[in-house]
Amino acid sequence: MKKKGIERRTCIRFEIPGATVSYKVFKLSPKLKRSYGEEFCPVMDLSRGGLRFVCQSKLSINTKIKMKVSVPGERIPLELIGKVRWSAANPGKSYKYQTGVQFNPYGEKKKQNYPGNLVKIIALEQKFSDEEGESADSDQGGDFEIDG
Repeated sequence: MKKKGIERRTCIRFEIPGATVSYKVFKLSPKLKRSYGEEFCPVMDLSRGGLRFVCQSKLSINTKIKMKVSVPGERIPLELIGKVRWSAANPGKSYKYQTGVQFNPYGEKKKQNYPGNLVKIIALEQKFSDEEGESADSDQGGDFEIDG
């Protein structure tokens, strides 16, 4: 499917066969300990800045979520926090929705992602992206927006 408009993503998207994500929605009250709402949702693609996955529940845009990304062959899942940027129906598929999440910045401050996770994602990118440096699902040959 050819993408329309300007490609705003700056990070390479890549697929990790068998990768899953479990997530929970941040609630207003920090005293409420929530378990992960949906577990083992298939990850469609991943990048340094976010991920796309399929799930059964429609997540509202700007919902803050905490995720555990499990990668086959890795003992410890990546724990990341981010914000839902889009959610769309996934008609005719076993999972009803596709969801796109943008990761919070990496750093040492509260509500930032652990910088070591970025290092792990870069290693996964090098391992799983195509030889040409782009994922099979991505159309990197399109138009790009350049500031300046």
